Amino acid sequence: GKTTLVKLLMRLYDATEGSIYFDGINIKEIDVEKYRSIFGVVFQDYQIFGATISENVALQDVSKFDNNMKQAITTSLINSGFGIKLSSLENGIDTVLTTEFDDEGINLSGGESQKVATARCFFKDASILIMDEPSSSLDPICEYELNQVMERLAQGKTVFFISHRLSTIKDADRIIMMENGEIIEEGTHNELLELNGKYANMWKKQAIRYK
Repeated sequence: GKTTLVKLLMRLYDATEGSIYFDGINIKEIDVEKYRSIFGVVFQDYQIFGATISENVALQDVSKFDNNMKQAITTSLINSGFGIKLSSLENGIDTVLTTEFDDEGINLSGGESQKVATARCFFKDASILIMDEPSSSLDPICEYELNQVMERLAQGKTVFFISHRLSTIKDADRIIMMENGEIIEEGTHNELLELNGKYANMWKKQAIRYK
């Protein structure tokens, strides 16, 4: 239900019941391409394409990009936690990913691929960021570093985190817990702990792993 809700917010689906409003306007009344352009998204089922790292981040032809645009790609990759891996690659952001079209292409690990996908979100510099399980393939240290970057880059933006790993979202201004397509609890991390409901129970079980 969580990912479906986000896809409804982006108007990848149209709601069959109820309405979604953006700045007081029903989103069905806004040009769909213009509306979607305000979102930067990393879905759980992201794809890595048989192209260069820079093309995978920008998702467009980069052949005419100037140095500023190339630096923006590099910065996005560093912010996503891909910097160390990037520095080890002889061709840098021009490195080809996968061997689908190039025998000399490289294959990334799950965590590395997730960082490249996350860099797309940073590169777009959208006003609304949606991160669907952004740390599912990351270790706790990388997760912490990503959270720190998100806190810094999210100033003035709206950010939706979708996660089962509660350490990712504990500092959110508002946490919404869903079950079977329904909102069952909402509030800040401390408010939900005080409620002592399902969120608190899940937090206690997950916190053991970090002790």
